[in-house]
Formats: sequence, C-alpha cells, structure tokens
Amino acid sequence: MMRQSTEGAVGGSATMSAVVYDKPENFSVQQIAVPAPGPGQVRVRLRRSGVCGTDIHLHHGEFSPKYPLVPGHEMAGVVEAVGENVQSLAPGDQVAINNRLDCGECAQCRRAMPMYCTNLIDHGVTAQGGFAEYVVVPATRCHSGKGLTLDQLVFAEPMACVMHGIDVLGVVPGANVLVFGAGTTGLLLAQALQASGAASVTVAAPTASKLDLASNLGIDHVVQIYRHDPAAGDQELKALAPDGFDIVVDATGSPNVIARTIDLTRSGGTIFLYGMASENAQITLRPFEVFSRQLTIKGSFTQAFSMERGLAMLSSGRVRVDQLLTHRFELSDYADALEAVRNDRSCIKAVIAQGDN
Repeated sequence: MMRQSTEGAVGGSATMSAVVYDKPENFSVQQIAVPAPGPGQVRVRLRRSGVCGTDIHLHHGEFSPKYPLVPGHEMAGVVEAVGENVQSLAPGDQVAINNRLDCGECAQCRRAMPMYCTNLIDHGVTAQGGFAEYVVVPATRCHSGKGLTLDQLVFAEPMACVMHGIDVLGVVPGANVLVFGAGTTGLLLAQALQASGAASVTVAAPTASKLDLASNLGIDHVVQIYRHDPAAGDQELKALAPDGFDIVVDATGSPNVIARTIDLTRSGGTIFLYGMASENAQITLRPFEVFSRQLTIKGSFTQAFSMERGLAMLSSGRVRVDQLLTHRFELSDYADALEAVRNDRSCIKAVIAQGDN
C-alpha cells in the first residue's frame, strides 16, 4: 500500500532560519522558504549539523560552492514529512543524511567512482545544506539512526569518510601507523585503523588535552609536536619506528606537517593525505626519493558506499565519539562556531544543535 504524502505539514508560505552566503566570507542568518518534499523525497527537521574544516574552506570560497549557499554537510535529524512514493521512511524516523547525490549515469559513476560524478549534487556545497532548520533530500540518502543518539549520529558523515579512507588505504594487518592530527578526523581515523588490523597506531599533535583524549580512547602511543616546528617530535617518533612507519597519515592539511611525512615513512611504505589542505597549498618533493625508496602516496576524497559501515562502527563501539563533541552552537551563533573550529585548540567537534537529543 502506498504511503500517503505528508508534504503539507508545513504551510506553503512558511519560512525557516538558515545561514546563507551570497559570496565568499559574506553570510547572514536569514528567513527562507521551508522546502517541500517532492516524489521520492523527505523533509528532515535538522537536530545536529557538524561544523568542520571543509566549512572553513567553503567560507573562503574554495571547492566550488554555488551561491546563494546554505552550507553544512554533516546532518542528522528527524523525518518530518515524506513525498509521494516514499515507502522506507515515516515521520518521526531519526536519520543521518548522505549529503552527496550522484547521477549514476556519467562515466565516473559507471566506473563505481561516484565521488567524481560530473553531475554531482552536494548538499552544503552546491545545494542547501544543514545550517538551517529543515532540509529536503532523497529518501535514499537517509540512513537509519536507530540505536544511536543524535550526538553520535552527527558523526555519521565524517565516519563514512573515514571508512572510505580505510578502503583507499588498504591497511595491511600488523602495520605500524603514524597519524598526524588529533582533531575529529584524526581521532576517528586512528580508532578505525586500530579496528582494521594495524598493530600499532601513534597519534602526533600539538594539543596536550587532545593527546590525553587519544590515550583515553585506547590509541597505542601519543607524541606532542608543535605547530610551527612539526619536526620537534621527530626523535620520539623515530624511537617508535627506527626504520620508519609503514603508513604515515596526515589528518591536518598543514603543508608543514605534510612535508615531514616522507622522512618518517619506511622505504616501501605509504604516505596518506587525508586532511584537507588549501586548494593552492604546495610542498617541496624530491621525486628521486619517492622513486628510489618506492614510496606510495595516496589521497582520500569524501566518501562512497560507506555510510552504513560508518554507522556500524559507531553502533558497535569500535569507534567512540562520546568525548569528541566539545562545542555546541545555535544557528544564530554560526560565526562563533566557525571561529571555534578555526582557532580554539580545545575544539574537537563543533555542532549546530537544534532541539534536545
């Protein structure tokens, strides 16, 4: 039996609050129309929307945003209305949202590489995202949050990106891994690497409290480095891996840190660029060293086919996020949220929180 549409739950002239950019670095909290779900779509009342480093890049106009832009790509909430032909969801269902909608028809999609879809719709980048009260998305892009709190569910998208990274990296069981960075991505990735067969994982970062948290999460080793002198911890790192680490991960996006990864990677090892550097960032690389030492350099971009596995890791407790959500803001405080992500060293994960858990 076809589920009856509930798309009229919010009146046609109703408005909602949303963060809206009209150009780089220029935004305001505005009243815009509440979207109505069409066939195959649902309207989600947003409860948690994560603020991450990508949003900083988008703030500056990087990564091809489409204006007017409502950013926010890490979304969790409750289904409020369903469009025609939606059978899988009902009002009241708690969901995490996959913000990327690939076409399934272009050459990249046909090669099972939807992250490079040439017709991609990307909520929070080219379509309305999560820094608003509501969002309309295809029902197929909603994943059940049953058994998880909203504070856990908001990590679904970054966790999916981590799982895609694990796929790209192809961790060999027993590997000795170094992760630079103890922010959200670094701590999620370090835990996932341990769960994926790494024999030892070391996290290196400048903030002592974040390293303490890494230890509390069960990470094998932590080493303090310094933002303006990332080589300062090399002696301790080299003591942990005298011949170099099998895998060295950058989860910072800092060119100064990335430049250190080669020296700390064993011959035949892998350098994994996971943090998001600025579009125009550059490092100096000696091709002969990569050639002669047979180094592998890999990158990981977004997520694909990994939302369900990311949620499974959160549900199982193999990856813990209970101490990662450190800062909560309202929509009206979006500027403060950006500032926390950018400059507050105590900030691990900041969210726009609307309503109770």
